[in-house]
Amino acid sequence: MTLFGVGDNSNGGSTASPAVPKSLFGYDVIDLIGEGAGSTIYAVSDPADNHLYALKHVIRKDEKSIRFVEQLEAEHEVGQLVRHPGLRRTYDLKINKSLLFKVTDAALIMELFDGRPLEFVTPSSILAQIDIFIKTARALDALHAPGYVHCDLKPNNILLNDVGDVKVIDLGQAAKQGTIKKRIQGTPDYISPEQVQCGPVTFRTDVFNLGATMYWALTRAKLPTLFTVKKKENSFLLDARIDPPHALNKNVPEPLGNLVMECVRTSPVKRPKNMNEVATRLEVIKHTLLKDQTNATENVVA
Repeated sequence: MTLFGVGDNSNGGSTASPAVPKSLFGYDVIDLIGEGAGSTIYAVSDPADNHLYALKHVIRKDEKSIRFVEQLEAEHEVGQLVRHPGLRRTYDLKINKSLLFKVTDAALIMELFDGRPLEFVTPSSILAQIDIFIKTARALDALHAPGYVHCDLKPNNILLNDVGDVKVIDLGQAAKQGTIKKRIQGTPDYISPEQVQCGPVTFRTDVFNLGATMYWALTRAKLPTLFTVKKKENSFLLDARIDPPHALNKNVPEPLGNLVMECVRTSPVKRPKNMNEVATRLEVIKHTLLKDQTNATENVVA
């Protein structure tokens, strides 16, 4: 089994890795998967039955790092509530405390998925990309059903395996719809305007994050966001300045490019209202492309 990329925060081995412990919280550590955002992720085995898991480990180094423990708690809460094949499942949360009952470190036990982040994968065709987008949208739609917003969808949080399965990961920033966060949370190139402005997060926040992700996947260009243009007040002009995906990549069908641009509108009310709408429109585009390919083949044979 290839372990590169099966967890979030994978760094591809480009930096020095920490020493891998032999065991953590009673689990045998097999290998380092990735690190970042205050956590280190390992592939581990339960010695009781040899079952494999991913273990996300957080060490509390100072008062500020308690937020990383809180993110583990949030991820576990959401992971327990939502069951969908496109969302990574969580199984247990382990917390160590000092004699003064202060948290010293914590670990989230999660499903181990043998895949790589979309960030490091080049799909074979536009149809293959659309299929990834559909599966991602359906997973997010399942997350939205009980009222949760992912809040940090990006290429590094979409894992793909060799048989076409998609797994959306890293629910540490997930929050109930309508939540107003006290500080800016998100990834600069995929963050929505309302996240930058610390406004309420909604299902349309994830629509923007997915739209920015699709924009990058189709063009390999980063979408200008309110964060990356330095939060200027004339951000309403941002929509008009962005080249659509089909202008940057001639292989992108115009209907697909138009959908992406609708998803990343600065105003949330101008975006598709929910993930079901996004997924359904993507399915229509996919069906149309398949039909066109079939007709083209039949014309050649004729």
